[in-house]
Amino acid sequence: MEPVYRTIIGLARTVFFVQGLKFTVKGDEHIPATGGAVVAVNHTGYMDFTYAGLPVRTPKRYVRFMAKKEVFDNNISGPIMRSLKHIPVDRGAGADSYKAAVDYLRRGELVGVYPEATISRSFEIKDFKSGAARMAIEAGVPIIPIVIWGAQRVWTKGFPKRLGRTNTPISILVGKPIQPYEPAADLTAELRATMQRMLLEVQDGYTHEPGAYWVPARLGGSAPTLEQADAMDAAEAAEKAARRASRAD
Repeated sequence: MEPVYRTIIGLARTVFFVQGLKFTVKGDEHIPATGGAVVAVNHTGYMDFTYAGLPVRTPKRYVRFMAKKEVFDNNISGPIMRSLKHIPVDRGAGADSYKAAVDYLRRGELVGVYPEATISRSFEIKDFKSGAARMAIEAGVPIIPIVIWGAQRVWTKGFPKRLGRTNTPISILVGKPIQPYEPAADLTAELRATMQRMLLEVQDGYTHEPGAYWVPARLGGSAPTLEQADAMDAAEAAEKAARRASRAD
């Protein structure tokens, strides 16, 4: 029993109702009723993790998400994240968070990760980090791919929040478990290819507004291409590095 997590879920569902969000969830039968698994989620918006928790409630389970340490340092979100047993990630020293995630998996928990690491500005599937695959291999658990589409319309990087009553449709697709195998690079490539196919599937049944910022360029939207988005990410990373170096001096 996890009264705090259950309370937070109840509050979240109330917020979803007030916002008028219209969820379509498919494939939730692929969430295992017991045992550990890495839950790999695509990353298009800041609210992804709240939506990714919906399909795992079919077997009445909870996800321990890996999230950046800054969220845990916040006076408001920090206590909540710790009470829900999420895992802080210090990008400068990730060994401890990786070990904690593997320990959770071995104890039969579901651990949520974003293989892309950061929000995809193009809303396409970015290159994947190998952490999800390596954790699955070390813990001996499957990877459950989840693709969410429409979350970027609620709140994404570089655009205002739309947290009022927007009646936004959000599609969630859960894929079949991928069993772990080595090398991790091959498993990572399979995971990415699987999630790319899943993304095309959920997009196929979704109504897209021509020219809209939340629609990929491939589908007639004004979002940057994957290559343009990668260049934007690289420029932003360089700026952050320069600021850190300046403060250190």
